Formats: sequence, C-alpha cells, structure tokens
Amino acid sequence: MTGSPVTARKAAAARRPSTAVEWVLRIAGAALLVAMAWIHLHLWLDGYRTINVVGPGFLLNTIAGFGLAALLLVTPRLLVGWVALLGALTAAGTLAGLLLATTVGLFGFVETTTAALWWESLWVEVAAVVVLGALAALMLRRHRD
Repeated sequence: MTGSPVTARKAAAARRPSTAVEWVLRIAGAALLVAMAWIHLHLWLDGYRTINVVGPGFLLNTIAGFGLAALLLVTPRLLVGWVALLGALTAAGTLAGLLLATTVGLFGFVETTTAALWWESLWVEVAAVVVLGALAALMLRRHRD
C-alpha cells in the first residue's frame, strides 16, 4: 500500500531545491555568463573582430552570454534547469575553444596564455560550467524524481 497524498507531497517538497539556493545559483550563473560575454565583447572590440571565423564567434558568444544571463533570471522555475544546462554547455564550448586555440590552434588562429584576459576568461568559464552545471543538476533532478 502506498503512503497518503500528504506524505507524498512532503517527500516531493523535501527533494525540491530550496528557493534560496536556487536563486543564489541563478544569480551567480547569470553574473558569470555576463562576465564571459563582456570579456568576449571587449576582445572583439579590441581587434579580435578582424580574425576570420574567430571574430564572428566572439560576437556570437557575447550575444549568447548576455541573452542566456537575462533568460536565466526571468525563466519560470519549471524551465530553469534547461536554461542552466544550455548556459553550462555554452560556457563549456567556449572553454573548449579557448583551450584548443591555445594548444593546437582553432580555425588557423593560435592564442597564448599571455594574451589579454586569457586567465580571466579561463576561470570565468570554468566557474560558469561548475555553477550552471550544479544548477541544472539541481533543478532537473526534481523532474526525474
């Protein structure tokens, strides 16, 4: 025999992430996406826009970062996990591009760790993957339970 509906609701509520934790992760994730976007906009304006393929990629990253940050803050709770997952994947792709450009080159462009904002970009993107990945896991877990 299954438990009462009241017991089932209490169990579901216990699995649901707290609103405070959710909002801390949402705000931190949005701030990291804005930082990632600002870095790429700054570099694009500083001359990266002239680099074939990479330049337009920096501008797309800027638009995606600012857009996802805004979306993360206004999305209804039911969809936050999916927006966070998209943000984490965007940051992971950006991080992969940075590491590829630094090690083997990307679309003929080779970056160095001494480039402007290289280290800042690395740490912002790593942090964004971690924070947004945690938010996605937290929010999507409740849909699975």
